Amino acid sequence: MAESGHEGGGGKRSGGVGAVRWIGLAGGPAAALAVYWLLGGVVGAGDAGLSEPGRRTAAVAALMASWWLTEALPLSATALLPVALFPLLGVASIGAATAPYADRVIFLFMGGFILGLGMERWGLHRRIALTTVLLVGTRPKAMVFGFMLATVMMGAWVSNTATAAMMTPIAVSVVGLVFARLGLGEFDPHRGRGETGANFATCMMLGIAFAASIGGMSTLIATPPNSVLKGTVKAFFGQDLGFGQWMRLGVPIVAIFMPAAWALLVYVVYPVRLKELPGGREMILDELRSLGPMSRGEWTVMLVFFCTVAAWVTHGPLASWLGLYWTDAAGRRVPYLSDEGIAVMAALALFVIPVDAKRRVFAMDWKTAERLPWGILLLFGGGMSLAAAMTESGVTHAIMEMMTRVGEVPPLALVLIVTTVIVILTQLTSSTAVATALLPVLAGAGVGLGVHPYLLLIPATMAISCSFMLPVATPPNAIVFASGYVTLPQMARAGLLLNIVGVVLISLYVYYLGGPLLGVDLGTVPEWAAGVEESGGR
Repeated sequence: MAESGHEGGGGKRSGGVGAVRWIGLAGGPAAALAVYWLLGGVVGAGDAGLSEPGRRTAAVAALMASWWLTEALPLSATALLPVALFPLLGVASIGAATAPYADRVIFLFMGGFILGLGMERWGLHRRIALTTVLLVGTRPKAMVFGFMLATVMMGAWVSNTATAAMMTPIAVSVVGLVFARLGLGEFDPHRGRGETGANFATCMMLGIAFAASIGGMSTLIATPPNSVLKGTVKAFFGQDLGFGQWMRLGVPIVAIFMPAAWALLVYVVYPVRLKELPGGREMILDELRSLGPMSRGEWTVMLVFFCTVAAWVTHGPLASWLGLYWTDAAGRRVPYLSDEGIAVMAALALFVIPVDAKRRVFAMDWKTAERLPWGILLLFGGGMSLAAAMTESGVTHAIMEMMTRVGEVPPLALVLIVTTVIVILTQLTSSTAVATALLPVLAGAGVGLGVHPYLLLIPATMAISCSFMLPVATPPNAIVFASGYVTLPQMARAGLLLNIVGVVLISLYVYYLGGPLLGVDLGTVPEWAAGVEESGGR
């Protein structure tokens, strides 16, 4: 799980962030009033005109987007605005405004968080990381690859902040031992690029930060923006983007992107010239031995974890094959299992399965579960409440109408533009804020431009994970930078090149392979989206 889902809703830090927040705090209401006035005059006529509730919804959206993007208030506090303002402004009843805060996607992410916390509680994530590095090899380039692979694997299921916080001390220990055994003295991040061992150390640190962000593309629970996408698709179009569906897209691009990032680091940006690491294998073995044999808690969490992943991936095909459906009052077929139900069952299993029955110790306890980022769950709810109101009030339909007037834009160019803009924004702004503010707009824009909504939504969501350039861009970058082993110019140089690779890779990957992997035509508007366009809201 990635980025701001685990930054406590706080987001990024920089020297001038205070001024930006004060400007955003004052500018948000001004932006809301401006949008309300403009939509009354400029867009207020003709078939694309908005009703009064629509204008008010758009004004609230402008206020929330301003405060989210500048972090004028804590992200989760801004997410509560629909509860306060929608009933007050006559946009939606209190029931309609609050219902999305208990949307099914909230429980998917909650279950995923608890699984990750279970791994952290028993140290399973650390054992998996060290074992992965050992299996890949301890030659210098291979060790960098191993650390990145372990980080990507853990980042798919555990907070990328926690993953980076776990992997960085291990890497620091390895770098220190290597320098000691090579007689290089203390590591200095300002050494010249050609200095023996310096590039190895730099690549180790940057590799962890970059792999933590890349791993966020792999699963729906890997990072908050992925779940925001799932909620947006559900709120706007009534479609369920399944866990297995996303993995068909996410896992292959991570399998391409992570090795590309590794090769860029160790061969191009900071070439690793060390051939051997004296005692490298022994160092990792010593770390593993210090963990001792796998505890019952680790075995329990690992079993539940693998069963959960297997259920997420297979329950869709199994439901179709075995007919595991029940029929609701409207005559619709409803599967017995869903991604969200599986996640909650997995979380409950950890509370139920004892690790030490005599002492009433279970695989999960509430003290550990209290570390759940409750603010992020509120943030999801606020985003989905806003998305639902935008659809119901006709704001989405108005966006579609305006986009159809833009003119012909080649779809590939459109994808490249969207991906580039998102990558630039996410360097300085909370990734979750970018997702929550912009994905609803892109949902309507894609249909308005005559393409499948996924053609813009999916690359935008993946691009949000490309926060590579600055320490303030994402917590893994900050953690690595705070270790003192990487300078800002080093991170910016490597991050800029990797951002360029990311924009090109994501755009081409989604444009050419996204449709076949999902089994849809991304060049046309599907019937379920066309219905939204015609009705002006679901």
